[in-house]
Amino acid sequence: MSMLQNNKGKILVTFLILMAFWLSVQLLLSSGMINPYYELNLILIGINIILAVSLNLINGFNGQFSLGHAGFMAIGAYGAAIITLKAQLPLPAALLFGAVLAAIFGILVGLPTLRLRGDYLAIATLGFGEIIRGLIVNIDYIGGAYGLSGIPKTVSWTWIFWLTVLTVVIITNFINSTHGRATISIRENEIAAEAMGINTTKYKVMAFTIGSFFAGLAGGLHAHFFYTIQPNTFNFLKSFDILVMVVLGGQGSITGSIIAAIVLTIISASLQSFAEVRLVIYALLLIIIMIFRPQGLMGTKEFSLNIFGKTKD
Repeated sequence: MSMLQNNKGKILVTFLILMAFWLSVQLLLSSGMINPYYELNLILIGINIILAVSLNLINGFNGQFSLGHAGFMAIGAYGAAIITLKAQLPLPAALLFGAVLAAIFGILVGLPTLRLRGDYLAIATLGFGEIIRGLIVNIDYIGGAYGLSGIPKTVSWTWIFWLTVLTVVIITNFINSTHGRATISIRENEIAAEAMGINTTKYKVMAFTIGSFFAGLAGGLHAHFFYTIQPNTFNFLKSFDILVMVVLGGQGSITGSIIAAIVLTIISASLQSFAEVRLVIYALLLIIIMIFRPQGLMGTKEFSLNIFGKTKD
């Protein structure tokens, strides 16, 4: 009973901290003390946290190696935009449609490809991402190479913040559930997991589908904040950016993904004037991490009192 009361107390404190943070930023935005440039970076941080945490579920906790996350983001972005522009439905319906559509593609891609491992899986998912981008370029109904514009800018700080919180809470709860433990066991030793009766294909597809769903959600948020989307936004470099966040934070750490998404978004914003060297800096960062901290900033650990609970090794 005392443990249950303690957990309830932590949840209440967590909620109050989140509410205070959201309200503080909202008041600063409303008063103009946070200018549009910093607001833009706050939005990007939220979207990148969703992308990094969802990819970490696949790459870090499930032990797969996906390079097609930008493809699922593109599906969510275009799916949500079409629902808003063509069907004139509200934002919640558009975001849900885009996310579900990305999850469906996650299932379709996951079933045949997740029987592959390592580099073969990486190549297959990379190919999927490029196929999606190629299809988008050649479909005039969704703007083709010119992309879609005129999407209602209905996403605000409030939408980004609370959907980011929801994403982290759902994925963390999944990881700490029985299904999540089965997913982690596949990462640790797939042969042993199969020997214990775990349906490895089922849990691989489950993790892939959940990760794809939230990548699609991030895409929908992106489309409805920037009000225009183009196929090149979701190319291989975008998948690479997300992968760097996961590796930097630690493959198997939600907290690490959050920290890395914040740090790299700020670094990227600071390097806007030197866009040509951004990838060079990213590559050097990866090399340094692999040499001195191959497990990433957090490894597989979480902050013991982090707001979303603790994940055990």
